[in-house]
Amino acid sequence: MTVRPAIEVPRRPERSGPRPGPRLRALDGLRLVAALMVAAYHYGGRGGDVTQSWGASAQHQFPTLHTYFAYGCLGVQVFFVISGFVICMSGWGRTLKSFFASRASRLMPAYWLAIVLVTAVFALPAVAFKAVSPSDALVNLTLLQQPLGVDRVLGVCWTLWAEIRFYALFALLIVLPGASRQRVIFFCAGWILTAAIAQGAHQPLLDLVLMPEYAPFFVGGVGLFLVHRDRHDVYAWGIVAVSWLIGQHYAVRALWNAADPHAFAHRTSFGIVLVVTLGFVAVAAIALGWLHWANWRWLTVAGALTYPFYLVHEHLGWVVIKVLHRGLHIPSYGTFLLTIAFMLLLAWLINRYVEKPLTPRMRAALAKTR
Repeated sequence: MTVRPAIEVPRRPERSGPRPGPRLRALDGLRLVAALMVAAYHYGGRGGDVTQSWGASAQHQFPTLHTYFAYGCLGVQVFFVISGFVICMSGWGRTLKSFFASRASRLMPAYWLAIVLVTAVFALPAVAFKAVSPSDALVNLTLLQQPLGVDRVLGVCWTLWAEIRFYALFALLIVLPGASRQRVIFFCAGWILTAAIAQGAHQPLLDLVLMPEYAPFFVGGVGLFLVHRDRHDVYAWGIVAVSWLIGQHYAVRALWNAADPHAFAHRTSFGIVLVVTLGFVAVAAIALGWLHWANWRWLTVAGALTYPFYLVHEHLGWVVIKVLHRGLHIPSYGTFLLTIAFMLLLAWLINRYVEKPLTPRMRAALAKTR
């Protein structure tokens, strides 16, 4: 008697999302542009500690440009739109463990080094900036210093706290159950609606979790990724439009300071709306493929430098400004450009000698952990 082997019916592969396409190098370039916007704000578009570095108000150092530099803080909103796009793209089809390993390994190595560097430099007697206590510096290593009410080592880390909350919401509501177009649409619509309710309810806990002032930018980026998948998706375009409408409202409300006679620079509501709009339009152009021609390899390097540059540029940049401008008497514009160049060099060193060796090892270790 001949036994025939069982016929195995081939399984159809499950669709977990779009196959990864070529790297969107224009998005890397936009990241660096947003980071340079924030640096321009910190070096020449605000008062406070940077005045100590220049020896006088940055308004006197840049009589014309300081007004434009003041809009650089909106680079953060552009970052959030990019983040919504990238997190939806990279999290689609991942397991929760893989998503966590990817995000933790991406954020933490450069962040830990930045904390150590800034703490060490500010502890030097020759550096006349206030350093946080050793205990607070240790808490800063957890990235939870802001909700714990601890002094921050890095002024920019408040944006990372917003990013972490976005990651948590996306992981629980999209990654854990499995990404799908319908689920992502409900996530976007639900977050925008509940954030608006939280704003009206005046409940601190809801504000903390739902981030009404930043939700439109993250959601707008997620919507633009849906546009990237299908430019004819009417729901995706609706998400983007509503996010832009609400996002510009929050940006104007937070940054329009015309009523303050002592403001460093008076941003106009038109200028704020314009910058927010340009941020959405730039990401939309990338999503639609209009910038595929911007495919230069150096843009990938620019994207790799953005995160470490963003972490170290503010406080260490102030130290460099003081040395170059007050110590070596280099003119304001020369100091500004040299400081940017020095911070980019430091970012390259961090990427080359910290992120490149440690990120893949950390990701692999976290992904293997049961």
